[in-house]
Amino acid sequence: MHIKFYSLFTLLFFYSCSEYSPASERPKNVILLISDGTGLSQISSAYFYKESEVNYSRFQHIGLITTSSSIEDITDSAASATAFSCGQKTYNGAIGVLEDSKQLENIVEIASLKGVKTGLVATSSITHATPACFYAHVSDRDYEDEIALQLTKSEIDYFAGGGEKFFNQRADGLNLIDSLQSNGFTTNTSALTSFDKIKSNTKQAFLLGAEDMPKMSEGRGDFLSEATLLGVQFLHQNNTPFFLMSEGSQIDWAGHDNDAPYLISELIDFDELIGAVLDFAAQDGETLVVVTSDHETGGFTLSGAPYRTSEGKIYDSYNKLDPRFSTGGHSATLIPVFAYGPGAAQFSGVYDNTDIFHKIIELTEWGMD
Repeated sequence: MHIKFYSLFTLLFFYSCSEYSPASERPKNVILLISDGTGLSQISSAYFYKESEVNYSRFQHIGLITTSSSIEDITDSAASATAFSCGQKTYNGAIGVLEDSKQLENIVEIASLKGVKTGLVATSSITHATPACFYAHVSDRDYEDEIALQLTKSEIDYFAGGGEKFFNQRADGLNLIDSLQSNGFTTNTSALTSFDKIKSNTKQAFLLGAEDMPKMSEGRGDFLSEATLLGVQFLHQNNTPFFLMSEGSQIDWAGHDNDAPYLISELIDFDELIGAVLDFAAQDGETLVVVTSDHETGGFTLSGAPYRTSEGKIYDSYNKLDPRFSTGGHSATLIPVFAYGPGAAQFSGVYDNTDIFHKIIELTEWGMD
């Protein structure tokens, strides 16, 4: 195996000490990329298994975040995404609310008041925990019918993902596809289309799976990168400022399944997304890109493959990898943050996951009166 892997700690040190731009520079646009369930070992796997250059290496500013929820040491996606979207800690399972059910104002609601266009992309259902935290307020992440209803009334201008059944196969009999259209969305439940076909629409919705999008191994193809770039084009028309969150959702599911090939294929797809977004940001010059994860899943590690000596002793090879897992759940490990563009230097260091929200709001000044 040809390994294009330099010490990741060397990369962390070198790029954290490099300057992209003065900290005083302010982004006009923000793209937040979330790789659900991804820790340092998941990222490291790209350096061993990806056959082309790894886009994580393009970042100059890297930090680490703590991820505990308000009550538990180990967070779930709902509590962590609420931290990203609203800047406050809450309990596991909460979507945009505190422990007393008080609703929290999220970054989409804040930015929309300043004329910022907003969008979401996910390889899960669009009503899943992470994307839901950017528009919904419910006490339990499992209330996906209610989350879907709130999406129809939200400030979101563009979204793409799965979850069609939560809109048109509901226990209450409502057809929320009609509700989306009544609230300004043009809907498509078949496939992504070209920008020319959607550019004149007020809002755009792509619901391309009954529940979740297919795995990469099942032929999902370049959906994540294509849907994200299509969203950038749609939201950024006439140089309008925008906020877009795009999630590689299924890295987490692979970790829960302890399925290394599934995990690695999803992680490589996410790295391709990073490359596509960085290419845009490099050309645009006014876009801050932040890449992080809500938590690590599976206790994933890149162990050496076990082998038995002629004497019967078992050792781990240092020449062949055998990815392994220590749990079927989440872990409490620190999570890397990668940033590029105006204000990227502010994301270096070690801090809490709630600070992602506050750093974005401060840099963009979206929260100022």
